[in-house]
Amino acid sequence: MPDTEEFVVTPYEVRGRVDYDRLREMFGTQELTGELLARLRRLAGGELHPLLERGIYYSHRDLGALLDAYEGGRPFFVYSGRGPSGPLHTSHLAQFDLCRWFQERLGVSMYIQITDDEKYWSRAGLSREETVRWGYENLYDILALGFDPKKTRVFFDSRSIAALYPLAIRVARKIPYSSVKAVFGLEPSANIGWIFYTALQSVPAFWPSWAEGKPVPCLIPCGIDQDPHFRLSRDIAEGLGFPKPALLHSRMVPGLLGEAAMSTTGSSADNALFLDDPPAVVERKIRNAFTGGRATVEEQRRRGAVPEVCSVWALWRTRFAESDERLRQVTDDCRTGHMLCGECKGMLLERVHRFYREHEAAREQAKAWAEGAIVTGPPAGAGV
Repeated sequence: MPDTEEFVVTPYEVRGRVDYDRLREMFGTQELTGELLARLRRLAGGELHPLLERGIYYSHRDLGALLDAYEGGRPFFVYSGRGPSGPLHTSHLAQFDLCRWFQERLGVSMYIQITDDEKYWSRAGLSREETVRWGYENLYDILALGFDPKKTRVFFDSRSIAALYPLAIRVARKIPYSSVKAVFGLEPSANIGWIFYTALQSVPAFWPSWAEGKPVPCLIPCGIDQDPHFRLSRDIAEGLGFPKPALLHSRMVPGLLGEAAMSTTGSSADNALFLDDPPAVVERKIRNAFTGGRATVEEQRRRGAVPEVCSVWALWRTRFAESDERLRQVTDDCRTGHMLCGECKGMLLERVHRFYREHEAAREQAKAWAEGAIVTGPPAGAGV
């Protein structure tokens, strides 16, 4: 992390205005180059996911090697997860949107981990009943994005422990306490569950290789703030006989109040668009959102606004602009002063309300198959 207090990025805190290029250098990750994007575009049939095309995903670890293996006939799987501490907000969906795209375009399997145990260990104010309840609520929202029930498996930690634990035993033996302490800055008072969590979180990245008795490459799309979790997984992978998981890192979606990241732990609930927000609350939040507008209408008509610092523009960019052409139009109209912030918010609201209606319907359908996706036992024939 930087010596100054310019910005802080950890798996548990994002603060300040993040310099993403500098953060990539500090974390030692690789730039997501035009060459890699061109390879993905070709493999996906000529079209990239908007999150890739628009630079939301910008960094990686070993993506090139994963694509080499795929083109050589070795399929990979995607893995991502959620620590259930409350309702999902729209920026939580970025990693799962990309996973669904990989599944749809390349036919890969998806593994989802719901870490109800970790949130109980790390959040003193949450009860076990709450983390379990939010685990199911979050899972329904994730599956509602359109995952294939035949190619999607879920590790719900407290229910899937029989499936996870035999491999977690082997993983835990390879991870020194000093490494966990250094990566996460744990204090002596940290409970031992929190310390053990990294072993459980590593298991889904290795589980298909363990189940099939041969190396199966793994790709983990995640926010770059989550990279430290998987550095430990990568460090021990080859010693266990498994491939190092490849990572794709996204930038964080700015909070509605102008904070560095849309977060459930921000200074106000108005910082995020939660998926269970009723329409009136959604409208109030967007109407009050931080923008890059000028002090007066006259000045904005004359000088234009600054979309790059606007939380409303960030929502257009990450989810609600249906095409790159639409995003360009919104951006140009904002920058030239042709469109005022109130007009922009009004157009965005129409799309947000439509997404919420469609998502709620898909969520009800996902409930019908969610239970059957949860893995409850170790793979047949896998060694212990």
